[in-house]
Amino acid sequence: MPSLHDTPIPSSRLDGKVAIVTGASSGFGERFSRVLADAGATVVACARRLDRLEQLASEVDGIVATQCDVSCDDQLSDVVEFASSLPGDLAVLVNNAGSSDAVTRAEDEDPAVFRRVVDVNLNACFVLAAMTATRMIERGTGGSIVNIGSVHGFVSASPNHQAAYVASKGAIHTLTKELAAQWARHSIRVNTIAPGYFETELTHLMFHGEAAAGGRRYIESGTYLRRAGIEGELDGALLLLATDLGSYITGQTITVDGGWTSK
Repeated sequence: MPSLHDTPIPSSRLDGKVAIVTGASSGFGERFSRVLADAGATVVACARRLDRLEQLASEVDGIVATQCDVSCDDQLSDVVEFASSLPGDLAVLVNNAGSSDAVTRAEDEDPAVFRRVVDVNLNACFVLAAMTATRMIERGTGGSIVNIGSVHGFVSASPNHQAAYVASKGAIHTLTKELAAQWARHSIRVNTIAPGYFETELTHLMFHGEAAAGGRRYIESGTYLRRAGIEGELDGALLLLATDLGSYITGQTITVDGGWTSK
């Protein structure tokens, strides 16, 4: 068996690579963009709020701001075309853009809201992944697609009744397995990160305002580590899956939840 000295340690760098990150104007997406740029990638940061993206790009070398509504296929196509035109190989896609329904019992939920959430959280991820994979296949360079799921792709969100969010995230986890199987022969890895409770725009009311005390108790009581996740605690999972560190990982969902789903 080769010794460690005979086997090169895989690189955590992305120099000469291009990455696309959706939902990059705040929260996880902004952080992911910074992390990938710090690893050497040219990052096409996408979101609807161009002003926030431009501010991010002004702060971090290697980030390029690109306005995009992920529910519009034509805009997704434009993003892939633009990313493909940049120097380097289009090697990473982070499907991070997401939406959620308000806390509503299923029998009272507006079907239009359910469809909208599924369109953003599931359909757009599939469309962009397929477009990106097509370019990777054409160039023969392989790559990594990282979807962002949720602990609520595994377990109910109740008492926070959010049927659309739960359904879409569960579907992302199984879609990941299917795409990994289809694209493995092209050296395209497809994986998912399933975060637990972190403070983001989607969870803002659980941390601030009238419901904050109850929200924090709910998170702390249901999490082995007795706290919410903090900024940076998804960095390791992202770099593992996006770089050669995870070259033998595909079709997997990595849960980063402080033990929430281990109950």
